[in-house]
Amino acid sequence: MTTATRFWRSALLGEAHHVELPAGRIDFFERGAGPALVFAHGWLANANLWRNVIDRLAGDYRCIAIDMPLGAHRTPVHAGADLSPAGCAAIVAGVIDALGLAGATLIGNDSGGAYSQIAAAAHPDLVGGLVLNACETRYDPFPPPPFDGLPLVARDPNALAELLGALRDPQIRRSEAAYGLLIKRPIPDEVFDSYVLPSITDPMILRDIAAVMSGTDSRELHAAGRALAESFDKPVLFAWNVDDTVFPIANAERYAADLADAAVVRIEGSYSFTPEDRPDALADAIGTFSAH
Repeated sequence: MTTATRFWRSALLGEAHHVELPAGRIDFFERGAGPALVFAHGWLANANLWRNVIDRLAGDYRCIAIDMPLGAHRTPVHAGADLSPAGCAAIVAGVIDALGLAGATLIGNDSGGAYSQIAAAAHPDLVGGLVLNACETRYDPFPPPPFDGLPLVARDPNALAELLGALRDPQIRRSEAAYGLLIKRPIPDEVFDSYVLPSITDPMILRDIAAVMSGTDSRELHAAGRALAESFDKPVLFAWNVDDTVFPIANAERYAADLADAAVVRIEGSYSFTPEDRPDALADAIGTFSAH
């Protein structure tokens, strides 16, 4: 295993850049020109998650994929950085602000969708539209079962290291105890390696994801959901998988009904990592939403 293997990023993401935020250096990837789309992934994934979605949208949009410090990132943040839900949301908002992209469409998958909601509630002036794809809502626990034990495990970084170390085994990676409920279709080994190896091989990356997981609190997300329901008047799209058992579509539909301007698009043939399983359907949904 080489540094290149664990830190590999797809050329489909475009050029690598970074910004300096209070939390530390945050890497991002940029491709295309036009109205801005900002993509936020979740735990134990990175910007690679969006590669096939961006490849379909970069002809019409400026696509920014953030490498969030969520366990599969390349650059550790500062020791003691705020990696609570509010802190992670501040990173999303900070990238948008640093790049002068106020009014961008913010797109989040998995826990990246949770952070996107908190960012939109705290900084509605920065977000012109919100696309939530298979993520926690105000009606879900954060994190949801079967991953709800991770915050407790992460209080002991050694225990978390032992748990994540099992992900070296390809069969365990694809089991329902790991990514099996999130990814329906096979993904390339280099992508999977980029998701699982950084936290296994770099103590500072492990430190970051331990802080993220142990600091997770559903209350921050639920408060943001209430705030969005009360006052967020920008358009919101719920791009949701009908086969998703981790993030039930019923909760997305219930949440959409709370909001001033929201719609639900149903996606077939995918689990929670829609950008891996159905990038075509997700890109179509984002493109249609953003065109209006």
